[in-house]
Amino acid sequence: MTLLYDTFDSPIGALTVAGDSQGIHHILFENNRYDAKGRERWQRDAHALRDARTQLLQFLHGERTTFELPLAPHGTDFQLRVWKALADIPFGQTWSYVQLARHIGQPTASRAVGAANGRNPLPIVLPCHRVIGASGALTGFGGGIETKAALLELEGRGTPLLV
Repeated sequence: MTLLYDTFDSPIGALTVAGDSQGIHHILFENNRYDAKGRERWQRDAHALRDARTQLLQFLHGERTTFELPLAPHGTDFQLRVWKALADIPFGQTWSYVQLARHIGQPTASRAVGAANGRNPLPIVLPCHRVIGASGALTGFGGGIETKAALLELEGRGTPLLV
């Protein structure tokens, strides 16, 4: 399968979005913790991913709080359940890993939820940045803790991020 991709500047650094006719498969940060497999076969096509780019930039400029994009993440059944549940965390709120584990009906699986959260291929759209430690501490994030803090600040104040 060949994915189409676009890379563009945003208030939180360069973002790469990849997808196909099924939907968006990946959103990658400039310094992503995990790279996407098969990336060397992707073909650049900014036009095909115009909606994703527009909606991400609107969100990062404080003009949007939800997304209307077809999503096509690939993962294990457990990962897919966790990623789907991320979309249930309301804009401007945070949940702990324990809360997320309870939400998917697996209250003792907070570590597994954390591992799945860390592999989320669609950050921002599936808002893994809204998941924090039980103590309220910011924990790991694929785009870096500074990016996570900036996204939470954007949601908390509703003001656009500054470059």
